[in-house]
Amino acid sequence: MTRNLNADLMWRKSTYSGKDGNCVEVARVDDSVVGVRDSKAPRGPVLSFSAQAWTALLSDIDRGRLGSA
Repeated sequence: MTRNLNADLMWRKSTYSGKDGNCVEVARVDDSVVGVRDSKAPRGPVLSFSAQAWTALLSDIDRGRLGSA
């Protein structure tokens, strides 16, 4: 089943947004799914992560396990 992940969600923008405000936005789709999209393309594609995978990704970022850009 395909669902529109842009519809009726409360999207939050990263506090690390660039000076022009373009960054990633995150929304909880339900208790088990987190959506991530580009703020410059709010109707564009949405990456979806399980809540467990999202938590693991944030933990790895916080611990510096992914390197730097």
